[in-house]
Amino acid sequence: MGRRPTRAADQKGEPQLSPDPRNITSLRSPRRAKAEVTFDDQSLLGPLFGEFDANLVQVENRLSVMIHARGDQVVIEGPEDNVARARETLKTMYDRLAQGQDLDAGAVEALIAMSNEPTLEGIISGEKEAPPIMIRTRKKTIVPRSAAQIEYMRSLARDDIIFALGPAGTGKTYIAVAQAVSQLISGSVQRLILSRPAVEAGEKLGFLPGTEKEKVDPYLRPLYDALNDCMPPEQVQRRIDSGEIEIAPIAFMRGRTLADAFVILDEAQNTTKEQMKMFLTRFGQNSRMVVCGDPRQVDIPGGVRSSGLNDAVERLENVDGFGTIRFTAADVVRHPIVGRIVEAYEGEGA
Repeated sequence: MGRRPTRAADQKGEPQLSPDPRNITSLRSPRRAKAEVTFDDQSLLGPLFGEFDANLVQVENRLSVMIHARGDQVVIEGPEDNVARARETLKTMYDRLAQGQDLDAGAVEALIAMSNEPTLEGIISGEKEAPPIMIRTRKKTIVPRSAAQIEYMRSLARDDIIFALGPAGTGKTYIAVAQAVSQLISGSVQRLILSRPAVEAGEKLGFLPGTEKEKVDPYLRPLYDALNDCMPPEQVQRRIDSGEIEIAPIAFMRGRTLADAFVILDEAQNTTKEQMKMFLTRFGQNSRMVVCGDPRQVDIPGGVRSSGLNDAVERLENVDGFGTIRFTAADVVRHPIVGRIVEAYEGEGA
């Protein structure tokens, strides 16, 4: 047996609760609470608690609670609101494992963050009238890891054209690609078209050797990566060869009508106003279009004022058929430090 990681409460020297009735009364006060959770499937307790109880320690440290595991029962003690959040987080972690999904430190962090969102309550409780929010692909099942991702997935199933706005690491492009792959596999669309502007991010690369495809592929690499994460690479290549999947710079979209297609434009903040108008007017019958970008990360000359994304959102946000989802640093689902980096660069004091 290994040594359990040190908990924040242990480091601060929090006094241990005694059986004194006066202390038990204090637990029932509005300021502190105690909750018990029992888990039916003991085979899931190992991955639920984590190696050396690492997952429990993570919940304790983030929510300032104490968690005691006793067989198939977990006892949570601490501030009332935090105990409620910890309880819902543990229940959601258990449900995720019961559905065969992975549970790593990033997923635990995301579930802790989501436990503070009122929109999560109905999803956690599993209301019968609310269908589960998830996207199934050949390689994995994607579930929302932030409150904004919940609304994003709903918008992807509802709206014709979706603007997904926010910093890197919030899942804007990845979830859009997963939804596109899911619809391509199910046959609800016939083609998947992924595009982004071929704009250098703050550096001049100069002349690039090779064919036209070899010149633009480096700019489109993130889209290939997302595809390969949702489908076996050999299937991705076969569908690219057959034309079912097309990955191309935005300049290649001119003059086309994109019908029966799921169309994604990534890094849209680096389009000009003319390019954005051209792209949006390619929309055809039985299609869905997702426009992803960070309005504050513009690399084209003229900056934010020249961005086709900012202009389009301002003109079209309230037009019927459009959905707009705004992500913030709190929605970053990469390593937690990424969210803190984004906040440092883009927060109120930046």
